[in-house]
Amino acid sequence: MNKKNQKSVGAQCKKEQFTSNNLQPFFSVLTEMRPLLFQRQPMKKLLLTLVVLFFILPFSLHAEDLDERQQTYKDLETFANVLTLLQQHYVDKIDTNAVMIGAINGMLTSLDPHSSYLRPDDFKELQEETKGSFSGIGVEITIRDGILTAVSPIEGTPAFQQGIEAGDQIIRIDGEFTKDLGLMEAVKKLRGKKGTEVTITIHRPGLQELKDFTLVRDVIPLHSVKSMQLEPGLLYVRITNFQATTTRDVRKALNKALKKQPLTGVVLDLRNNPGGLLDQAVKVSDIFLDQGVIVSTRGRNSDQDMIFEAHRNSEAFTFPMVVLVNGGSASASEIVAGALQDHGRAIVLGTTTFGKGSVQTIIPMPNGAGIRLTTARYYTPSGDSIQETGITPDMIVPFQEPSKETTDKKKLWNIREKDLPKHLTNGDRKKIDALNRPKQNDKDQQKIKQRLARDNQLRTALIILKSLNIAGQAPKEESRK
Repeated sequence: MNKKNQKSVGAQCKKEQFTSNNLQPFFSVLTEMRPLLFQRQPMKKLLLTLVVLFFILPFSLHAEDLDERQQTYKDLETFANVLTLLQQHYVDKIDTNAVMIGAINGMLTSLDPHSSYLRPDDFKELQEETKGSFSGIGVEITIRDGILTAVSPIEGTPAFQQGIEAGDQIIRIDGEFTKDLGLMEAVKKLRGKKGTEVTITIHRPGLQELKDFTLVRDVIPLHSVKSMQLEPGLLYVRITNFQATTTRDVRKALNKALKKQPLTGVVLDLRNNPGGLLDQAVKVSDIFLDQGVIVSTRGRNSDQDMIFEAHRNSEAFTFPMVVLVNGGSASASEIVAGALQDHGRAIVLGTTTFGKGSVQTIIPMPNGAGIRLTTARYYTPSGDSIQETGITPDMIVPFQEPSKETTDKKKLWNIREKDLPKHLTNGDRKKIDALNRPKQNDKDQQKIKQRLARDNQLRTALIILKSLNIAGQAPKEESRK
């Protein structure tokens, strides 16, 4: 390339934003050049092809970039040498496409645990995960310190029902060691047709031996929001993950409760919520906030930084809130907890969250595949990054497994005045009959009592809300404004 052409290219190739539109020509060129790259040919010709390929890409011709580009060409030469040696001398004929995909995977996984290459079928499955149903065991996984690790089981799924816990290390899947498995490969092995079995071998801190869990795959439920009335005016809302309809479903749960009676408090349960869609985390936070920053993201280039702010809603909610979190609360759920905590809108209760403070962008490719690439870190309204550190609750309350003695113990002191022989009657027969009359929601109340008996964190949250109301530190009633 002569100086005249170099000047012309330099004038045209300004630094561009990191978008899928800019990346698409790159992958399109790779696709078109694949026949030239992968056929057996002399080393010089192969290197020339690679050099020509990279010269036609957009790049900056500033002097400080020259050294980096020269090193890139040296690395490409090494790559070309290895590829040619594999094609010519490996003991068996290699599948060049598989080798190239392996190289791409290696390149991405060397960056961080969350960046990965998505083959066309993997990309389709990822879209189904946020827009439709899929069959699997229902556990969010990541690679931590080189080990496949469970971030959180999704409530109501086989993994949750069989007792898979956040932090469990998955050593084997159906007898195959996971050490060399990529993230998406592990996901594919865990998913499958409804009714089929998969056995995972778990290492759990505190257990001396590995433990096998045989799980029957099932359709993972689409609905990510569940709610129930704990007591009159006190609502429990559980978000299992952040999907495309999560905000709509949270609003539905609130509106349904408000039609029955005013709300005096809400428990928002984000425990074992592995995250999901960033925009849904922002919109859920916006329901409970009227102003201020919800979350900000900062990437490599400052012109790509984003700030998400709350808006004044038609319904102004001022009821007190308690947000439940634990080590399985990650990503989008940490955004919600951090926003409500920093604005003093809710008391965060539980244990320190997972600490995933990075944003992944899904970049589609022309061949139907995609790349999940870490493009930014996110920050709470106070400007803190929760990467690695997580969200520290306002009240540290570890979850306590209910002991069998407690759950099986019979009530010894359940004698009341009315049980004593010849006790005096109240005199108000109508009141007595009303108290003894079976209620239509007795079954629901029994379920709530059982839930509270098993869940010390939820019990604590309920006590806090009731205390705030009794102490008069919060409005006694919340109605539509």
